[in-house]
Amino acid sequence: MLRSGVSDERSTDVVAQRLAAIVFHRFRVAAVGGGPTIEATSDSSELTIGSAQGNQLVLSDPTVSRHHCAIRVTPRGFQLHDLGSTNGTWLAGHLVETAYLKPGSQFRVGQVTVRFDRLDDVIREELSSEDRLGDALGASPAMRHVFATVAKIAPADSTVLLEGETGTGKGLVADVIHRQGARADGPFVVIDCASIAPTLIESELFGHERGAFTGAQAARAGAFESANGGTIFLDEIGELPLDLQAKLLRALEERVVKRIGGTRTIQLDVRVIAATNRDLREEVNRGRFRPDLYYRLNVLRLRLPPLRERREDIPLLVHHFYRSFTGDDDAVAPATLVAELEQHPWPGNVRELRSAVERAVLAVDPVPSAPPAAPAPFDERLSFREAKERAVAGWERAYLGELYARSSNNLSRAARTARMDRAHLRELLRRHGIV
Repeated sequence: MLRSGVSDERSTDVVAQRLAAIVFHRFRVAAVGGGPTIEATSDSSELTIGSAQGNQLVLSDPTVSRHHCAIRVTPRGFQLHDLGSTNGTWLAGHLVETAYLKPGSQFRVGQVTVRFDRLDDVIREELSSEDRLGDALGASPAMRHVFATVAKIAPADSTVLLEGETGTGKGLVADVIHRQGARADGPFVVIDCASIAPTLIESELFGHERGAFTGAQAARAGAFESANGGTIFLDEIGELPLDLQAKLLRALEERVVKRIGGTRTIQLDVRVIAATNRDLREEVNRGRFRPDLYYRLNVLRLRLPPLRERREDIPLLVHHFYRSFTGDDDAVAPATLVAELEQHPWPGNVRELRSAVERAVLAVDPVPSAPPAAPAPFDERLSFREAKERAVAGWERAYLGELYARSSNNLSRAARTARMDRAHLRELLRRHGIV
């Protein structure tokens, strides 16, 4: 359980003051019944159980999946979560996907019974004192924990796996890790595995020689080659086809690539950051992701919390986006708007919240100070709102076109220049027919 420094029997201690650290109890899990006891003690906020090496509790029973289930410390208590196992996770005779455990609870993974016990000693994880990391915002303990973790892992050169739902800011965090690392002066190359046609992904990653396939009229360096000396960010890595997963694994293991149609071996000097909105452990269980590639990527793992787990950040984000869209650094979002937006569940997370604020500004706020290059003539058939939306759209189209052109049609560079989320910028560019 998370707590503020005073132990009691509640699942979570609610504190009003700003915490410098989160403190939670260690816990132990043990396979019970028949044969020697196999047990494991948590050393972080999550413990995994499965048959594969790399889990904290490794069970060799054939009814146990590679990555069977996980126990995570949350503000509500100790959460048991099935990882898409074959034979299921059972608690009190019920098949469960997610449940909360009490000290002394027994649950079953496959045919193995496991006992859960909370221990008296605690783990303390420091929180950042800052409410911002690059373009990522958050005053909640969950986000300040992310910021503190990034500060620790950025200087290293190890591979990082970012996990989190769509819209949680994985691209922003990847950019910060690059900028705060030793390779900050090198390139930051982004590959969105979900947006590239499967037939083109290999060429995008590894490059090709002239004539390697129909349409290859000139040689082209791939993303890995272009990222030499810097960082490659593999966004939505869970979407990569299985055959390319094997080639990616080979590149990561051997640190060399060959262009399609080429014979020359190209040495790699890159840091790899991968991101996914899926739990790759579940994908491994379902045969959709190679376990060896997962282990290779899962060197430093960081989970970004969904907005529903840090709802106290909503007012901060609303005011930030409101100022951004109005162009007024001193603007304050109306209290009624903040109150309304605080009530929503936001399944699309921060990205969805940003869009909602943008719509609100377009509907009720003055037109941004930068006018369209060619103001539209007065049209009495249009309402005030329609005329304003048309004017803003014209300004937005002109701005985005100039931004993209000055960034040499490089999406990541344009996003950094405009201080925008890369996926949101791509959506706007497509909406205006620029890309």
